[in-house]
Amino acid sequence: MGDLFPDLGPEAPVISGIAHDRSEALATVRGVPNEPGMAAKVFTELATAGVNVDMIVQAGASVGTADISFTVPEASVKQVENTLIDKQDDLGYHSFDINTNVGKVAVVGVGMKTHSGLAAKFFRALSDKGINVLMISTSEIRIAALVPLDQLNEAVKALHTAYGLDAKQIEAVVYGGTGR
Repeated sequence: MGDLFPDLGPEAPVISGIAHDRSEALATVRGVPNEPGMAAKVFTELATAGVNVDMIVQAGASVGTADISFTVPEASVKQVENTLIDKQDDLGYHSFDINTNVGKVAVVGVGMKTHSGLAAKFFRALSDKGINVLMISTSEIRIAALVPLDQLNEAVKALHTAYGLDAKQIEAVVYGGTGR
């Protein structure tokens, strides 16, 4: 396996960079019937319309409905609105709303797979600056949060400091763009 997967030694640095994206929108479809296949129907309609979906959260209610929230590129907002309006009868939801005043910030690093406490540090850094987390997404090498757009720059700075990536200390790796 050496050529395909070389031994890179210790996974350092644990966090290699901070990514951020200010061109996100948060859509929430409210009152979707809470039954098998409904999320598939919603995302199939969006896919058919050519909408690229990123972060997804579903919250069930005790009344037999669920709210499905997801992020899309801000440039796709009109497609999302048109699709949801056109398919309301098929999807059976009560309402939807879209918030374009959000941004995504993420820490990335291969060392995250083997180090504990990184999520706690992420959320503590944001909390200490009074930044409210609207949505969370994780993988083995990434923790991402959706935050209010007017707090995105402060979130990026707070995470740089928390993970020791301030430019004064080391050369920071900062990713702009979509981060998808």
